[in-house]
Amino acid sequence: MGKQFVRDLKVGSYVQSQFFVADVAELPYSSPGRSGESFLKITLGDISGTIKGMIWDRSIVHEPIYVDDVLYICGEVKDYFGPQLNISSYEKVEREKIKRSYFQQVSARDPEEMWRELQQITATAVKDNYLAALLDRFFADTELSARFKLAPAARVIHHNYLGGLLEHTLEVITICRHAATLYPRQLNESLLVSGAIFHDLGKIEEYNLESLSFQQTDRGRLLGHIAIGLELLQQKISEIIGFPRGLKMELEHIILSHHGEKEWGSPEIPQTFEAFTLFHADLLSARLKQFAQVMGNSGAADGAWTKRDRFLKRSIFLAGEAGEIM
Repeated sequence: MGKQFVRDLKVGSYVQSQFFVADVAELPYSSPGRSGESFLKITLGDISGTIKGMIWDRSIVHEPIYVDDVLYICGEVKDYFGPQLNISSYEKVEREKIKRSYFQQVSARDPEEMWRELQQITATAVKDNYLAALLDRFFADTELSARFKLAPAARVIHHNYLGGLLEHTLEVITICRHAATLYPRQLNESLLVSGAIFHDLGKIEEYNLESLSFQQTDRGRLLGHIAIGLELLQQKISEIIGFPRGLKMELEHIILSHHGEKEWGSPEIPQTFEAFTLFHADLLSARLKQFAQVMGNSGAADGAWTKRDRFLKRSIFLAGEAGEIM
């Protein structure tokens, strides 16, 4: 039997297929007759969505189940406040036998083509010699660039797929460069584009790129991508003799303030024109991608509207599906 995707599972479906473990919890039975006994509640997923999985009989659990395991599951879909996959048996799938395209989305754009575009933009837009030298070192670092091409921009909310970070970075640069044409005297395009390239650099180490659900690394959980990105930037700057202190400080400020508000995770709020522009470009790219992903993935709830999205806190009107205009 080929891969059975979550989106195709219906009540009554008999399942024999692979799914990755997005979450797992051991819970006690509430029945007094089963006091001291427990069952496993597992969130199972693939590229098409997630489904609740239940292991009621703990005797079939022959080894611990962890987040990001891929399991070959046998069971049946039942209805209990929605579809629920009751698992009768499972086996862990070896990593080398996993087809990642079943479980992880990939950018629609080719990462090598996006990388070449990024280099071409840099050659055109970054005229400052020190920033150009900094970016030359960035592009020449094969290990760093390989991770940058692969990394997501987020786990869940936007550009949350392989190549998402690079795609998001190009969107942010495009918005920033347009702003620079509107305010050519106030904005330093070389600094702005460089800040756009480096603003999310820390995400290459924040997420475990081998994880099917992009779990955070220990450094990601303890430091976060802003602190990690600042450290990576400073390492590269230290390789350039005579890099101006003021320029270094402005680039650092862009990274430290790019979330815009302290309550949104920024150590500082934007206090330069470039930092303020970058913050809004970053936010616009993220929000537009959220809208696009909800419109493309959630399905229409009543023909003209998407289902309510908990992150955007709204449903989205699908103009193309609208009824008669009054």
